[in-house]
Amino acid sequence: MKLYIDENIPYAKQFFSAFGELHLFSGRTVTAEQLRDADILLVRSITKVDENLLHLNKHLKFVGTATIGTDHIDKDYLSRRHIAFSSAPGCNKISVAEYILSCLLVLAEKFQCQLAEKSVAIVGAGNTGSAVYERLTALGMRCKLYDPPLQLSNDKREFCDFDDVLKSDIISLHVPKIMDGDFPTFHMFDEQTLQKLSDNQILINASRGEVIDNQALLAIAKQGKCPTLVLDVWENEPNIEKALIPFVEIATPHIAGYSLDGKARGTEMLYQALCKLLSCNIEHEASHFVVQPAITNVSITKPISQPILKCLMHLIFDVRRDDALFRQMIDQDDGFDIMRKNYSERRELSTLTVNAPASQSQLLKSLGFNCNDVQER
Repeated sequence: MKLYIDENIPYAKQFFSAFGELHLFSGRTVTAEQLRDADILLVRSITKVDENLLHLNKHLKFVGTATIGTDHIDKDYLSRRHIAFSSAPGCNKISVAEYILSCLLVLAEKFQCQLAEKSVAIVGAGNTGSAVYERLTALGMRCKLYDPPLQLSNDKREFCDFDDVLKSDIISLHVPKIMDGDFPTFHMFDEQTLQKLSDNQILINASRGEVIDNQALLAIAKQGKCPTLVLDVWENEPNIEKALIPFVEIATPHIAGYSLDGKARGTEMLYQALCKLLSCNIEHEASHFVVQPAITNVSITKPISQPILKCLMHLIFDVRRDDALFRQMIDQDDGFDIMRKNYSERRELSTLTVNAPASQSQLLKSLGFNCNDVQER
C-alpha cells in the first residue's frame, strides 16, 4: 500500500512503515495530484479533506486525522465513497489543559491574584473541556460548564447558562467549529457578545479561531474595553490579523495541544484504527518511541503554594517561551507554519515525578504530575 502522511505527524515511520510505502507531504500545500495513488491518507487540522482534494484518487481506503477536531474533514463525502475514517478524540486534551494551567499561573503572577478566588466558565465540556475542569477544580477555582448539546443529551453534570459564562472572571473556550444547526459556534463571541465583557475578565481561546470574531475583537480592543486575552487560535490561519497581536497578553500559533506525548497518542490512535480496519495485530504503542524527558524527578519539602506550583509547572512547560517566539517570528514569511513545524519538544506533567509529602500529593496528582509519597518530618 501507499501511505501519504503529513510530515508533522510524529513517529509515522515507526508506526506505519510495515504497512507499505510512506510518502510525507506538507499539510498546508498538498494537492489532489500528489494524492492520486494514495491508499491511506493521514492528515492534521490544516488539511481540508474533501472532494476537491480527493477527486483524482480512485482507491483510497482510509483517512485519518491525528487531531480531536474534524471540521476540516468532509465526512459525508468520505461516507459516500465508502472510505473509512478515524480521528483521535481526546489525544491532546491533557496538553491543552496544561497549556491553560500554564497561562493562568503566568497571569496570576502578573496580576498578583489567587486563582482559587476566581470563577471560570469552561465553554465546551467534551474531552478537553472536562480535562480543564478537573485541573482548575483541583486548584479550588469555581468552575462552571457551558455545553447545551451535552446538557440536552442527559449528561448528569451541572451546567450553567450563557449569561453565567459572561459574568465569570475567566472564560475558556473548548468547542469545535460548528457553522450551523441549533448550536453554532462560529462567531459565538461576536461584537454584541464581546461588548458585554470587561477589562477585568480573562478570555482564552484554545479551540478554533473562528469561535471569536477577530475583527470585532480588534475593534473593541482599540477602544480599550477588551478583556485580558490569551489566543492560541486565530481566524484565517496562517494569515492571521496581526494588528490584534499587541492587544493579546499571551499569543501562540495553535500549539496548545502540541505536547510530544499528545501528538504521539494521536499517531497511536490512528495506528490502532488502521490495524483494526486491516485486521492486523497491534504491535506498537507510543511508549515504545517517546524518549525520556530532560527532567524526570524533583522533590518538594514545603506545602504547595501557587508560586511553588508555578515553578513545578514551568519545569515542564512555560507558555511564555512560545509567546516570545510567536512575537519574534510572526512577521517572517510563513512564520506561523514554521513555528508549528519546528515546535520545540514539550512534555506533559505526568513525565515529572514529584517526591512530596503525602498530604500534598493529591493536589499534584489531580493536576497531572506523577508523585512519590514521602514521609513527613
